[in-house]
Amino acid sequence: MIRVGVVDDQTLVRTGFAMILDSEPGIEVAFQAADGREAIELAQRHRADVILMDIRMPELDGIAATREITSSTDARILILTTFDLDEYVYAAVRAGASGFLLKDTPPDELVHAVQVVADGEALLAPSVTRRLIEEFVAGSSTLTPAPGLDQLTDREQEVLSLMARGWSNAEIAGELILGETTVKTHVSRVLLKLDVRDRVQAVVAAYESGLVRPGQHPTTGT
Repeated sequence: MIRVGVVDDQTLVRTGFAMILDSEPGIEVAFQAADGREAIELAQRHRADVILMDIRMPELDGIAATREITSSTDARILILTTFDLDEYVYAAVRAGASGFLLKDTPPDELVHAVQVVADGEALLAPSVTRRLIEEFVAGSSTLTPAPGLDQLTDREQEVLSLMARGWSNAEIAGELILGETTVKTHVSRVLLKLDVRDRVQAVVAAYESGLVRPGQHPTTGT
């Protein structure tokens, strides 16, 4: 059973998402919160696998709440936003979020997103996630070397570069002519060496360190 928290200051939005998820077999809503401060309190009292988190809320915003919850619990944060390219979304990803969804996402995609994130994967789809990271990270003139990046093998750097493009394990396996199980092993080693919790955080490290740049081919580097 996947336990989900729903955090949004708009009652209709919050209860609407909760109703959709509660009606799905294998998913139950662990709590609902109207602001970030309440979300932190409830996340620490009620175990949740995934928390849907609005960004702009009174009392305490979703960025601060995400940072606190990811540092003190095992819950994964899925950001809810109205705009697909929003600097606040990137700030939430930097704070530890595992991906984001637009608030007008169809119910079946919402359910799928929760299942993906609960399964330990990061939600890099839709492709606007990559565009957002390129917009707010790779466009910066300041590069920040990621700790552990120099420990990656050449193959692991190739895998990370493709992850940064939003490619799935199956797509990476096809590109590099590897088995999908082998790709999963490489991904796990990349996350371990970079000391990040999921693929989104690895992607941020890839762009911030300059390993991947906008418009650059993920394997040739040109």
